[in-house]
Amino acid sequence: MEHTTTTAPAPTPALGFPEKLMPIGGVWVPSSTGTTITVSNPATEQPIAEVPSATVQDGLAALDAACSAQDAWAATPARERADILARTYQGIIDRRDEFAALITAEMGKTLPEAQAEVDYGAGFFRWFAESAGRLHLEGQYGLEPGGNYRIAVSKRPVGPALLITPWNFPLAMGARKIAPALAAGCTTVLKPAELTPLTSLLLAQVMEEAGVPAGVVNVITTNDSRGVVGAIMADPRIRKISFTGSTQVGRALLRQAAENVMNTSMELGGNAPLIVFDDADLDQAVDGAIVAKLRNGGQSCVGANRIYLQSGIAEQFTQRFTEKMAATRVGDGAEPGVELGPLVDAKQVASVSALVTDAVAKGATLLTGGTIQEGAGYYYPPTVLTNIPADADIRTEEIFGPVAAIYTFDTEDEAITEANDTPYGLASYVFTQNLSRALRVADAIEAGMTGINRGLVSNPAAPFGGTNQSGLHREGGTEGLDAYQETKYTGIQL
Repeated sequence: MEHTTTTAPAPTPALGFPEKLMPIGGVWVPSSTGTTITVSNPATEQPIAEVPSATVQDGLAALDAACSAQDAWAATPARERADILARTYQGIIDRRDEFAALITAEMGKTLPEAQAEVDYGAGFFRWFAESAGRLHLEGQYGLEPGGNYRIAVSKRPVGPALLITPWNFPLAMGARKIAPALAAGCTTVLKPAELTPLTSLLLAQVMEEAGVPAGVVNVITTNDSRGVVGAIMADPRIRKISFTGSTQVGRALLRQAAENVMNTSMELGGNAPLIVFDDADLDQAVDGAIVAKLRNGGQSCVGANRIYLQSGIAEQFTQRFTEKMAATRVGDGAEPGVELGPLVDAKQVASVSALVTDAVAKGATLLTGGTIQEGAGYYYPPTVLTNIPADADIRTEEIFGPVAAIYTFDTEDEAITEANDTPYGLASYVFTQNLSRALRVADAIEAGMTGINRGLVSNPAAPFGGTNQSGLHREGGTEGLDAYQETKYTGIQL
């Protein structure tokens, strides 16, 4: 493995928004206590900027603003909402390089991956702009079965929404929630992750420039997530929560949401299986597995957590895959040619390292990687493990790092059983040239999404989400808009 280090910190990208302020009710304000959070570059451990550390008072002020703007925004014609979303899409694309540089600086992913995230995130605004324009054409109207009166069914916005996003996709996660909320006529309070709030603030600035009215998009940055979120959720005026993050936190939020019977969307943890059959195109399978494993440094809920190889190709696949992992160039994601950036912080490095150490101590074979690099930056090398024992923690826990855990199987039924041996059900991947087998296995795997002969499945036009303990409801696609709407039935006597 080649590990590069920078000789000097990369230049801090321009912020494009007021530092130490956050947008609440159309005004950029400091924290009510004046306290701030320092955001650092994980490649260098050097500070980038400071943002407000919102208090409970600030969080409730953001909710006040969202509630005050709700009726007017819901009454705004769908075409006007669509036009604002379309202008937001164009504003992001126009500032693509600025967004990408900021994502790389605060999160660590390589610049090409950051640019891909910008395109992906912007796509949600385009998709839901198109959806919003057709919103009021959807519904039902007709005679009830007894012939006595008419039934009209329409959609209404659910109301002010609290949106909580993780640190691994700073633009895409916010876009995937804000765009459908606004399209449906909901106002929002966005709470980005403490580690990566800068991209969300830049997005808010772009949306203001696109014409989003005051109070429709409010952003609160805080290091007191539990206190601020708890206060907002205790207020009966908030009618929707959409959360992306761990299953553990999701359970806690669902319990809080139950108090006010709040509409919820949860995109939670994953333990994605990637299955390669003997008849797979090995070039395609190896390349797809690299994408599914190393995308975003492995810090993705849809990352390939368990790689299952049919015995006939296991040795050849493992050799070729390991060679590619070992040859991956690691370094500051802002540097040209770097293929894998740092993990997001020291805690993440420790978590990944602990899983590898545990597996090796219990008898797993380490084929490459597994050693934390010295020096500045939160780096962990691409790592491959085989012969993993049944009691290793890595079998059941989400890795969230560039570590590939490889297992073997003999029969199709065995592969399906292993794939479903988890309480999660977010993503899965199948590589085979037999179409019947591909569809059969995809149907049998308990997951909300399956990629066949590809290691990347996310698309704004497709529903994103999981089954079992991986979450509730979907984002993206037509389902993403439904998540922010309530069904209204009217009986009409003529």
